[in-house]
Amino acid sequence: KKQVAIISEADKLELKKKGIKFHDITNQVIKSNENRNYYLNSEIYLPKYNYPNKTNFHSEKVTELINEIDTQLMFDKLSNFSSFYTRYYKSETGYESTLWLYKEIHSLISDKIAPRVEVKLFDHRDWKQNSIIVTLYGDNAVKNPSGEGYSDKGPIVVLGCHLDSINLLFPSLLAAPGADDDGSGVTTVLETLRIILASAGRKFTFKNTIEFHFYSAEEGGLLGSLDIFHEYRKTQNLTVVAMLQQDMTGYIQRSLENGRAEHIGIMDDHTSQTLTNFVKELIKTYCLIPYHDAECGYACSDHSSALQNGYPSAFVSEAELKYDNPNIHSVSDTVDKLSFEHMAEYVKLGLGYVYELGMW
Repeated sequence: KKQVAIISEADKLELKKKGIKFHDITNQVIKSNENRNYYLNSEIYLPKYNYPNKTNFHSEKVTELINEIDTQLMFDKLSNFSSFYTRYYKSETGYESTLWLYKEIHSLISDKIAPRVEVKLFDHRDWKQNSIIVTLYGDNAVKNPSGEGYSDKGPIVVLGCHLDSINLLFPSLLAAPGADDDGSGVTTVLETLRIILASAGRKFTFKNTIEFHFYSAEEGGLLGSLDIFHEYRKTQNLTVVAMLQQDMTGYIQRSLENGRAEHIGIMDDHTSQTLTNFVKELIKTYCLIPYHDAECGYACSDHSSALQNGYPSAFVSEAELKYDNPNIHSVSDTVDKLSFEHMAEYVKLGLGYVYELGMW
């Protein structure tokens, strides 16, 4: 049962150590009974969209994009990203790692596509580490009368991950390379973004606006994504038609050790079932490995923030959760333990997701 409680940072850390999931709603007003009831309400209204049917998929176009995946480049980027001492959201190196990623993203933007792309460092009130939002405006977005910039994004499709890491023993003191959690998700989304930006504007333009989100402070209770989706709903009244979270996409060892074939874990609880079913069709169409149904409970990653604000969301991870990486939240979550061929399957999924919903 959901509860609203006032707890300390030390209490939050104890919850994480026990595997208890939560939203930290400190920055989402909870001063009135109305707002408390909103966060306790289990019956959140979710619009149901008729996502593309497999018979309408653009398989040939998506396959062309899939052929551009570069696993060596992914290894190089993740090696750099996980070399920061920690990406803990309250640390200086956490802030520096975000600036590194921000510059990497800017390097992907060509002059051809630049008028349609916006890269934003999203500021959070209570900590220094930014989230990053990359917007690729679609044809349904409304331009300003001046012809420069946009006044309305139109329908938005979000592909997300989180950029922070944590060492649960002593978050402010110990190293947290976070190669898998969630450096692998960041690398997956970054490679998807690279391939899309290399072709968008030259080979195609999307109808719908696509956003690539890199969330700060997921490990602190989904703080960054809660800030963003609360602002989208409450302040900007934006329409997000789909959000897919990719959190941990690189570890396969425990699956193999337990006699389970490599697979994609897709969460069937606390998600939009309609969107989840669409993602399953994408996996069957574009990936070489199957999906396994899984459950992760309430507030287990940033897709929950979208859902909490009335936006349909889905969540994929590296395997069923009982086979996920035992090294996370420690000094041992390093790049040498990951499979980049496995991560490439999530890039394939991301490319299919972005293209099919971008053209929808």
